[in-house]
Amino acid sequence: MQFLVLKMRHLITFFITFMVIASASVWFYTQSGSLAVFNQADDKEVREIHMVTGEFKAKLPDGKEIEAYRWDPGTIFLEKGEKVNLKIWGVNGMEHPYIIEGTDIKGVVKKAEETVVPLQFDKDGVYRLVCLSHPDKDNSGPMVAYIVVD
Repeated sequence: MQFLVLKMRHLITFFITFMVIASASVWFYTQSGSLAVFNQADDKEVREIHMVTGEFKAKLPDGKEIEAYRWDPGTIFLEKGEKVNLKIWGVNGMEHPYIIEGTDIKGVVKKAEETVVPLQFDKDGVYRLVCLSHPDKDNSGPMVAYIVVD
């Protein structure tokens, strides 16, 4: 007659493996209601994207100070036809007059204020958000953000 011999370490290994699989299953099941990284909002919702103005300063060996302004994040992604409110918080610089190239959108972002820019693009492409005060390196720029629409 044959006997089944179970060693304690095999039982412990089986128990630990079972608990890991069970825990992972419960975690995946409870996370099924979470939103994915990409936008799944229906057409009635307006997505919000937050942006800030930023400034970098440095001192050169000769004592000259240089600075550069930027939008942060520097690139945002939208789907064609998606409704978005771009909320820009003015942190550095007193004001930043801006345009979005290829559109009629223009305005001003002021320090310590939030500017809301409604966006909806019907054409794919890359649109540049350009600060008119800092358009190139000669004017402490370029302060440019890219709006990628696909």
